[in-house]
Amino acid sequence: MALIRCDFHSEALGMGTSMTVLLPDPAGSGIGLAGSAPAGDPPVLYLLHGLSDDDTVWTRRTSVERYVAPLGLAVVMPQAGRSFYTDEEHGNRYWTFLSAELPELCRSFFRLSDRREDTFVAGLSMGGYGAVKWALREPGRFAAAASLSGALDFARRRDHPTSPVDPAVWHPVFGDRHVPGSDDDTMALLERAGDDLPALYVACGTEDFLFDDNTRFVETARGRGVPLTVDFSPGAHDWAYWDAKIRDVLAWLPLRTPSGA
Repeated sequence: MALIRCDFHSEALGMGTSMTVLLPDPAGSGIGLAGSAPAGDPPVLYLLHGLSDDDTVWTRRTSVERYVAPLGLAVVMPQAGRSFYTDEEHGNRYWTFLSAELPELCRSFFRLSDRREDTFVAGLSMGGYGAVKWALREPGRFAAAASLSGALDFARRRDHPTSPVDPAVWHPVFGDRHVPGSDDDTMALLERAGDDLPALYVACGTEDFLFDDNTRFVETARGRGVPLTVDFSPGAHDWAYWDAKIRDVLAWLPLRTPSGA
């Protein structure tokens, strides 16, 4: 794999930002690591970070580079601060950056497929929320979307009696906006989603403080007849769990067979 830390200017954000990118490498001469690449432009996984992290965290705390090396898959990991991948009320336009600007920039910087069947999104915690929100708001963009320990009922958590959202987190992003029922409410998006959705994968540890959010999301999806793959198993809100589950996500993705595989 080629690992690139890309610093660039974002028009949507009005400032410099960064992303970490993994690109397929067909070379197989590395000791203990086989590379692979598709014949044409590679498929791409947008992999989103959580609330306390940045664009480097997936490569620092998991072996995602090693996991994707034989798959011929590019991975784009953008920087999104603590934005919940939202156009912030008192901050910046991270939803616009993610959904409109980032894919175009990536395809201008790198050789990446723009076909729906080659485009995927996943994330953990805040990034799980962002991945599902992006997939439900723009279902025609993605073939598959995965959430690991996602904040999938985030709108309900603002005033949750046992686990409320810290106002220091909520207010800069949403201010006094009414989030329930809006396009930032993943449960509402699920309720009004059409039939042509990407494949959905929901994983959460049974010891995770977000487990109830994930069970409500799954129950709502099943109530609407939305097909999804569910993985509820022992685990906490930590990197031991996410390092294991990202491997399951990669195995689940409907990837075309790379050349040389």
